[in-house]
Amino acid sequence: MAKLGKRTTAAREAFVGKENLTVEEAVSLIKANANAKFDETLEIALNLGVDPRHADQMVRGVVGLPNGTGKDVRVAVFARGPKADEAKAAGADIVGAEDLMEIVQGGKIEFDRCIATPDMMPVVGRLGKVLGPRNLMPNPKVGTVTMDVAEAVKAAKGGEVQFKVEKAGVVHAGIGKISFDDAKLAENIRAFVGAVAKAKPAGSKGSYMKKVSLSSTMGPGVSVDVDSAISK
Repeated sequence: MAKLGKRTTAAREAFVGKENLTVEEAVSLIKANANAKFDETLEIALNLGVDPRHADQMVRGVVGLPNGTGKDVRVAVFARGPKADEAKAAGADIVGAEDLMEIVQGGKIEFDRCIATPDMMPVVGRLGKVLGPRNLMPNPKVGTVTMDVAEAVKAAKGGEVQFKVEKAGVVHAGIGKISFDDAKLAENIRAFVGAVAKAKPAGSKGSYMKKVSLSSTMGPGVSVDVDSAISK
């Protein structure tokens, strides 16, 4: 087993015995022990009482974080004509139709969010095996299949975060940078948790939100009191 460095050891020791903290306590602890040489991301993981193998227990949605993510989101748009022009004017990084499809099929995926107009879905549909596993497939349920491409691009660039429950019943996302003010991170946390809470599926029985954990990109995690995360 590799020997842990002094900073990693010190960080882990600082977390010993700490659990079910308030959002503010957790943010303060994580920020105090985020010692990487880059601006780490604050990451959140929610353990949900659902089995996503059943369609009526799928959890999926989108939330606009009030203070953004601090990440430069690269946006690709599948559109033609005036809608392609609108996407470019709104700040889309890549815009195309069949030409963009061929680029993606060739394995070149240089974007973090994919948006499409409804008429382009027959083209985008051919990319399901490529975009699906990367959670990049446009979907009307999260606003990425739309005629209002300009608004969708602006939302993606402005801190909108998509979420989808994984096989193990976990929802994971990056919700800000460690350099953000404590209050802004706390606001982002509650906005994200609130959105996941509202997305509770009809098929969920018993306890829905079982655990909320926070960590920095390179640091250990800490559990957060669920009630504290849902409302202040």
